[in-house]
Amino acid sequence: MTDFLAVDWVQRIAFIAGGVILGYLVERIMHRWIHRAAKWTEWEWDDVFADSLRWIPTIWIAAGGVTIAMGIGEVDPLLLGTTSTILTVMLIGSLIIAAMRAAGTAVEKISARSGGALPSATLVVNLVRLGIGTLGIFLILQNLDINITPLITALGIGGLAVALALQDTLGNLFAGVQIILSRQVRPNDYVRLENGEEGHVTDVKGRNTTIRTRPDGNLVVVPNSILASSILKNYSLPEKSLWVSLIVGVSYDSDLEHVEKVTLEVARKVLDEADGGLAEEPVLRYREFGDSSINFRVRMKVREFNDQFRIRHQFIKRLHARYGEEGIEIPFPIRTIYQAEA
Repeated sequence: MTDFLAVDWVQRIAFIAGGVILGYLVERIMHRWIHRAAKWTEWEWDDVFADSLRWIPTIWIAAGGVTIAMGIGEVDPLLLGTTSTILTVMLIGSLIIAAMRAAGTAVEKISARSGGALPSATLVVNLVRLGIGTLGIFLILQNLDINITPLITALGIGGLAVALALQDTLGNLFAGVQIILSRQVRPNDYVRLENGEEGHVTDVKGRNTTIRTRPDGNLVVVPNSILASSILKNYSLPEKSLWVSLIVGVSYDSDLEHVEKVTLEVARKVLDEADGGLAEEPVLRYREFGDSSINFRVRMKVREFNDQFRIRHQFIKRLHARYGEEGIEIPFPIRTIYQAEA
């Protein structure tokens, strides 16, 4: 009898170990085959499918090995029932994890493909995964014949206590959801806060929004509740392109028609040749008689916020050189003082 039981356990261990090894080998082969096939296809979702199935074949085939092992010989009913429950949780849980992975990656891909029409933020991905995970837990409980009605009631009562204890955290969470749904602040937008901090929005998380400042590249962390109630300027909305304005002054002796012609020629050339410029007709408008010069404003359109610095740099250099060639004077501040005779 003892020898018989020993043989049974050897067979069970062999089937369990064989299931794990076979599952690992099948997964490696499938993963390699899917990624190799993805290089020859234009369908972008095959990589998502492959990544979402990590460890799933190993778990399922290993579960099959355990199931076969439990059918060998006589097995204690309690052990058999416990094993069956664990396998059910593992199989359903693996599908839930795969769905969470696929959903999160799908949100990121759809957002990237939409060109900003949909938000691609950590908060959105986490909320999608959390929703699928919550539904999956209820599904597991139902398959285990556990009544979830008392659990839902307890969660509702406990939720009130948690809400009172985590007012700030929940306030930031809902403010982050509001920020994302309104789409007035999106990842990669260039914003300036009312306190003067400015930079590119890198992510919107559950508690805060991170902004990478320019040009030092430091990270500014702003609580979502403060950001949602702050006055800010978004340089990426309603479109990323924007007008760059520069104030220039020329001597009172200058021919203003000639100044306008030369300045616009330089502006057009900068927009055509410098990276970041848009082929939009620049605008020049004289604005005032200054103390020592006639001042005007030049407006040029650039592709996005960061491009304005390159365009300003090139325009100032080229305009200064061109004015020198044309004999157009940019005067120093002069003030004439008349002194009464004693």
